[in-house]
Amino acid sequence: MAGKGFRSGLPDSDPLESSEWDESITGVIDTDGVDRARRLLLSTIATASESGVDLDVTSTPYQNSLEVDQAVQYPGDLETEKRLDGVIRWNAMMMVTRANKHFEGIGGHISTYASCSTLWSVGLNHFYRGKDLEGWGDHVYWQGHASPGIYARAFLEGRIDEATMEAFRQEVDGSGLSSYPHPRLMPEFWEYPSVSMGLGAMTAIHQSRFNRYLHNRGLADTSNSRVWYTMGDGEAEEPESLSQLALAAREGLDDIVMILNCNLQRLDGPVRGNGKIVQELEGRFRGAGWRVIKLLWGSKWDSLFSKDKSGILAARLEDLVDGDEQRILTANGAIIREELFNSDALKALVSHLDDSDLEELALNVGGHDMEKVYAAYSAAVKGDGRPTVILARTIKGYGLGGDFAGRNTTHQKKKADVDTVRFMRDDLGLEFSDEDLESLPYVTPDMVPDLVEYSKERRVEMGGPCPERRVPEHAIDLPGQEAYSEFDGGTRSSLEVSTTMAFVRLLRNLMKTEELGEKVVPIIPDEARTFGMDPLFAEFGIYHPEGQLYTPVDHKMLMKYKTSDSGQ
Repeated sequence: MAGKGFRSGLPDSDPLESSEWDESITGVIDTDGVDRARRLLLSTIATASESGVDLDVTSTPYQNSLEVDQAVQYPGDLETEKRLDGVIRWNAMMMVTRANKHFEGIGGHISTYASCSTLWSVGLNHFYRGKDLEGWGDHVYWQGHASPGIYARAFLEGRIDEATMEAFRQEVDGSGLSSYPHPRLMPEFWEYPSVSMGLGAMTAIHQSRFNRYLHNRGLADTSNSRVWYTMGDGEAEEPESLSQLALAAREGLDDIVMILNCNLQRLDGPVRGNGKIVQELEGRFRGAGWRVIKLLWGSKWDSLFSKDKSGILAARLEDLVDGDEQRILTANGAIIREELFNSDALKALVSHLDDSDLEELALNVGGHDMEKVYAAYSAAVKGDGRPTVILARTIKGYGLGGDFAGRNTTHQKKKADVDTVRFMRDDLGLEFSDEDLESLPYVTPDMVPDLVEYSKERRVEMGGPCPERRVPEHAIDLPGQEAYSEFDGGTRSSLEVSTTMAFVRLLRNLMKTEELGEKVVPIIPDEARTFGMDPLFAEFGIYHPEGQLYTPVDHKMLMKYKTSDSGQ
């Protein structure tokens, strides 16, 4: 009994009851096996957490976080949205292929957008708020290599014309389309640079933090603004990508939703060929205090999981390393049946499915199922005081045919060959002849007026175009000469004034002026006292969203140390 008390780390007021709980779970293991015991324990932990018990685990089964009965009614026209998504994928592929046909080696990416197209279609149709609504709208940070899809939607909506589409990656004269999101060359379109070797995630988290700061200080009402950030699982390996997770959890930034586009591939191969990157990322985020929503399997899998009372399918999927999962889920039906469902019991689960059914099943992962994506987003925006990450399983090159989907070389493919173009045309039901395909035609807005109308209607409902960058006008009266007069006479004593001392005095004077005072947002270095900034601590306060929950060790000293949710 003493040993069990040591394991829990907590005093035991009722050892007999604890022993009964221990014996119960041991009995389940002996009778029904470890998988059943794990299921019971995880369910108990989830119930306890929902009831306010501070308890969590770093890893859960390789399954969707949301149960089937937690699904919500999809509010849009699913068939129309699927057609719209397909046309955008087509135009994105045409844009990059045409650019590389006219200018060999100009580059660009086709497969990345295909992997996150459904995630963004649902977001743009139902979640990403524009700037015509009350407040400031949402802050959307896009996965940069997928920019062609954003351009393709803007083209359908009339925000970009065909001539501009033809100038992809040809922006030297200031009139083309930037390869990656960046406001420098497209100041009215892109809001934020997001292809920055892992800095995008850090920037999004600090945007969320700054929104909270502005709101707490009464400088801007950001209560109706949410931060969305999409990143690939390969990009998550950059050292900076996950470096600020703890900050987001520590400050309770529940207005940020991070979407990990988990297609299992980095630039030139699997992210974790011998492991499971989704499980690894779940541990990183849960350990840092984030809420994790797994979006792994589409609706076609629901009936199989429902039939699988013993959990053998769930166990098989969890045991499957990423390198094999990547290969098998993009293989033909015979390979899927033989290698994924590799036991008599598993084969019995899918005995009613033919090979073509199995191929459809394998491609129906969570990140490409609009209803599942909508359910995950709906859960994510119901804040519980924690930042949220959605780990969405996708397929790189989804919908582009066998030469693209899930291949290790797909990231480097800049052109679609004849077979790929024909496959997409047939798959999407586009009315192009084989001769038409030779010119790599766009689906122009006049060809699909119903889709154009639907897309525009959704964006009007969501508050205007997205992405869009607006620079609000602010009239700021500068302080008069009196703010600087202290320095007119030079140093008045033998004390030598350093640059940092002079800067602190100037900053303090500006923060006390009527014109600038409340508007000044100083960013103080960590070693602020080294730079002589401690006089500002007591007078203006250091910002922290929780205020100050402790008494500082130097509270009796002359230089006070004060934090506040309205600290400047």
